[in-house]
Amino acid sequence: MLDAPIQFTPLLVPKVWGGRRLGGLGKALPPDEPIGESWELADLPGDGPSSVVSEGPFTGIPLRELLDSHLLDIMGETPLNQQERFPLLIKFLDARDNLSVQVHPDQAWADTHPGAFLKSEAWIVLDAEPGSRIWAGVKPGTSPDALLTALDEIRPEDVMEWRTARVGSCHVLPSGTCHALGEGVLVAEVQTTSDTTFRLWDWGRAGREMHIDAALACIDFETPPPAEVPAPPAADGLAETMLSDNPWFQMRRIDCGKATTWRSDLGNKPMVLMCLRGTAHATGPGGAARLQAGSTALLPACLGQATAELAEGTSLLLASPA
Repeated sequence: MLDAPIQFTPLLVPKVWGGRRLGGLGKALPPDEPIGESWELADLPGDGPSSVVSEGPFTGIPLRELLDSHLLDIMGETPLNQQERFPLLIKFLDARDNLSVQVHPDQAWADTHPGAFLKSEAWIVLDAEPGSRIWAGVKPGTSPDALLTALDEIRPEDVMEWRTARVGSCHVLPSGTCHALGEGVLVAEVQTTSDTTFRLWDWGRAGREMHIDAALACIDFETPPPAEVPAPPAADGLAETMLSDNPWFQMRRIDCGKATTWRSDLGNKPMVLMCLRGTAHATGPGGAARLQAGSTALLPACLGQATAELAEGTSLLLASPA
């Protein structure tokens, strides 16, 4: 029976722009290698990776197999995505250097290009060095030619909107948004299950493929990305903040000033808990998952209710597929 929260072994992904800060979130980093991403929960299309259960009676079983055998228990009324995969991909990202200027396709583009999949995402800033930026969207009136010229001349600020990266802020990036995570920023990421990325520019780095035509075809030059959601004020008791309720996923944040118990109806859908700060025990009839900063758990829909014991000063990010 699926009667407890499920935890998975993180998949560590080397990136040219990655660093070493994910070690501070409990990740066992390989020596002397820049790690940019920790995939906490993944079930990619085709032969892509599927997260493996790390403890409990289902230890060693990939999420994909678990969905085959316990679909209704995990998903409830929520369907899998069009590729018959879990709809969310959950990550932590460490940007020691700027990520490439990039864009992800919307569903209309993906429908006409086999092998491409819609990708919309959101970032919660966990740490940011002074002066760090998040690039999100192009300025009104920017043409494709103007964008390419500005990037070639290393003046992205002339054509791209940017925001100072502030700890605790949330940034939703719908598909079609030209964007880049700036150097010095550590984030938690919730996104749709896709790894389709079209790079437009890579800050002078050599050796990585660019996808200029596909990127320009996918960029939405008209619609600005959603406004930044600022960090919530410090919580005395238990506070809940809605970060985004969009066509792909819902994100909420729970913060507590004092040790307490948090409960929420799952609504017959799965929920992912990411611990941003502090410690928590997410419980079910058959067991508990201990969460500390940097750890993640999946609550199957069949639990009915999400319950967690939160230590003083704990913050959780809650994500549910739409």
